[in-house]
Amino acid sequence: MNGHFIWHSLQSNEAIEKLKSNVTYGLSYGEAKERLQQFGPNELPNTKKRTLLSIFLHQFLSPLIYLLLVAAGIAFFIGEVRDSIVILVVVILNAVIGAYQEGRAEQSLEGLRRLSKLRTRILRGGQEQTIEASEIVPGDIIVLSSGDAVPADARLIETSNIAVAEAALTGESLPVVKCIAAVAENTPLADRQNMIFAGTHITAGRGLAVVTATGVNNEIGKIAHLATTTVQPKTQLELRIQQFGRYLVAAAIIVFCLVVGIGLLRGIPFAQIFMIAISQMVSLVPEGLPVAMTVALAVGVQRMARRGTIVRRLAAVETLGSTTIICTDKTGTLTRNEMAVTAIYLPIGKREITVTGVGYAPEGEFMERGYKLTANIDRTLQKLFEASLLCNDSQLLGPDASNSQWRMLGDPTEGALLTLAAKGGTDPISIRKQYHRTAELPFNSDSKMMATQHSIDGQNIVYLKGAPEILLDLCDSVYHDGHVETLNENLHVEIQAAAKKMANSALRLLAIGFVRDGYIDGSRGFGPFSGKVTLIGLIGELDPPREEVAASVRECRAAGIKPVMVTGDHKVTGLAIARTLGISQNNDLAIDGQELDLLTDEALAEKIDSISVFARVHPAQKLRIVEAYQNKGHIVAMTGDGVNDAPALVRANVGVAMGITGTEVAKEAAKIVITDDNFSTIVAAISEGRLVYQNIKKLILFLFVTSIDEVVVLFLALIFGYPIPLAAVQILWINLVTEGTLTVNLIMEPPEGDEMTRLPISPNQPLLDRALLSRIPLMILASVASTFGWFTYRTSMGVDSTLVQTETFTMLAVCQWFNVLNCRSALHSVFSWNLFKNPWLVGGLILGNVLHMAVIYWPPLNRFFHTVPIDAEHFVKIGAVASLVLWSEEIRKIIARSFRQKREIQNESAMGL
Repeated sequence: MNGHFIWHSLQSNEAIEKLKSNVTYGLSYGEAKERLQQFGPNELPNTKKRTLLSIFLHQFLSPLIYLLLVAAGIAFFIGEVRDSIVILVVVILNAVIGAYQEGRAEQSLEGLRRLSKLRTRILRGGQEQTIEASEIVPGDIIVLSSGDAVPADARLIETSNIAVAEAALTGESLPVVKCIAAVAENTPLADRQNMIFAGTHITAGRGLAVVTATGVNNEIGKIAHLATTTVQPKTQLELRIQQFGRYLVAAAIIVFCLVVGIGLLRGIPFAQIFMIAISQMVSLVPEGLPVAMTVALAVGVQRMARRGTIVRRLAAVETLGSTTIICTDKTGTLTRNEMAVTAIYLPIGKREITVTGVGYAPEGEFMERGYKLTANIDRTLQKLFEASLLCNDSQLLGPDASNSQWRMLGDPTEGALLTLAAKGGTDPISIRKQYHRTAELPFNSDSKMMATQHSIDGQNIVYLKGAPEILLDLCDSVYHDGHVETLNENLHVEIQAAAKKMANSALRLLAIGFVRDGYIDGSRGFGPFSGKVTLIGLIGELDPPREEVAASVRECRAAGIKPVMVTGDHKVTGLAIARTLGISQNNDLAIDGQELDLLTDEALAEKIDSISVFARVHPAQKLRIVEAYQNKGHIVAMTGDGVNDAPALVRANVGVAMGITGTEVAKEAAKIVITDDNFSTIVAAISEGRLVYQNIKKLILFLFVTSIDEVVVLFLALIFGYPIPLAAVQILWINLVTEGTLTVNLIMEPPEGDEMTRLPISPNQPLLDRALLSRIPLMILASVASTFGWFTYRTSMGVDSTLVQTETFTMLAVCQWFNVLNCRSALHSVFSWNLFKNPWLVGGLILGNVLHMAVIYWPPLNRFFHTVPIDAEHFVKIGAVASLVLWSEEIRKIIARSFRQKREIQNESAMGL
């Protein structure tokens, strides 16, 4: 029974018959009980939640962590207990931080389930009663009135001007007026005007409906299934870390084998060479990387929070910075989700008037042919305003103690008319008090009109508003400046042309008119007014774009990111908004859901790069759109606020939900939540994501260079028969203290200012990309030349081995201090890039120096770390030799800047041609 029929294509009596129900009696108690057992409760099934322990253990699933754990185990096995404990502490600390940040697991179903926590009125056993929504079954007759939440999918069987807000499910910004007439089988979800759906609510009218689906079988249940069965892709950072970890494992194994092999060839005992090999393998592993990575992302999270972005999954920070496509909803995301009158057409004189101002605040101007109008002395406009606020059921509310914003109660279309009248100097409250309503014909989907009757100056006046194509057929005259002129054929054609022009601009149109000496007879409807209506004018309304969005779209395009509108609204409306904002450009395509269904996956893949607007799409189609982009190698961010967005939010590389208008479903399905629903905040979040990735790469460069130079110095000493240049505890100190005081600090680097002028990070780009790899050899060469050169020089002079080790240990530390300065920027000179822009790094350098001095000059630490004091003269010489690391990189930066300037000049010349 449930789900086997296409309910919207059946007549209401057929639906009742198929469901074996009765419009006046409902289901019997016994039948309802049986159906509850058959179909189950009207709620979503529970799913197993991730425990804190599973989240914690998940942090260990990384090749880098595996390598560190193996190194810790080997260190313990060979007696280096201190090394083993330190490595384990680092690994556990990384897991704790990661688990804390990712502690809130995905709650998509829980958010959906909250929508069912309500009570509803039904007919059961011939009596109206209120029950828990979870007890509703297919065939129940539900009683609906304004303000009710819809508890289940249902077919309407009786309506009285009922309107339903479906924005959360379909993306439609305005309430949808419903009817009971059957519609075609292939009618899209958003156009099924005889159906109501769980998760929506009634904004006006009343009615009865028979339940057709409950629980997982209704539309919200299908979305829940999509959201929970959709596989979340790994973030780009996770993929790159895995790849980097595999490279480190391979490198460590190769180094281990080489050292053991060379040592055995030289006749060194296996036990001794094995310990040396393990020491070098541990040196190769940057122990601080996991924690530093996690902290880098956590810092990004904090920065984003200050700019209005809540990050729910840590690694999503970097992925947002790699985004190449933003699939964004229209209503409430690109637009204000507030209707506003933007255009007026008055037939006599072909007057086209532009109305400024957004929102419901009565602030704006009236412009005609570039000149400002004084609306309160224009008699035609005043008549239009009077009709607009009298033939109107909504209320306009001003700021008060609890709310500083203007807002409206009722239908948004009517709220915009009240704001229009107030902008023109007409007070809705006083006019309504002066001209009481004596009769009315409510708006309905059949007539597409509304009429109200008023006594004005001793005369009965009927004001009408409605669809232009309907109202115009009733008109015989046109109002102008206190007079009435005949509506001739030429004028009729001009008005139709004006209406078409306004509609093509994605405006929602209303025609406004009146009848003198008119009387409303509810039984006869609008028929008696045929040929008696005087047209005042046409009004065009728009859900206006947010003011800041156009600039944000331009910034996205400059950053190599393509914004794409994915909306439940009509194609014409979506395309007009997209063109206004710059989302849709020349030759871009717009397609709707039905056209999308006709495309094969191959055809969609071929066309998708030229499509900028997807309109009238349902949840599964949104999911298909995201996957189509991903299949072409794009990193997709999906923004949304409705229930219908949840599956695509989960499937997207980064789901971005709106914090104010967003449903709980969308928020819990997303990885990132924008608290102010501002598109520009998304752009700011992208910038922060790019900064995070940029700083992570700086960190990778620093850690990789400092790890490799240790290995190379030890390797060279082994090959050329020198004594071991560093003690094991000194190597550990360099890895954990010297690096540790700088790694976290380096990721605090501020932006360089060009983050949003760079292209997005390629999905195939490894952490060690070509740009970094080109810098690594020179930095390692300079560091190794300084350190090994000093070591061999002092050894050849017969200096005490402990002092040589201490000086080599210090040389390596100073080289790292210079290298961290080099890593701050690939192009900016150390001397032009203000060090104090990153006070954390300054503090880290100071702390590192102080701790190193303590290791050298404090006797208790001398014994532990096998060091002796160094005199001031040699300390200065060590600093001078180590500065080779700085000067070599400065020369490279000069050359790189020169090449970059030449390329820019060449590009400018090419563009000029």
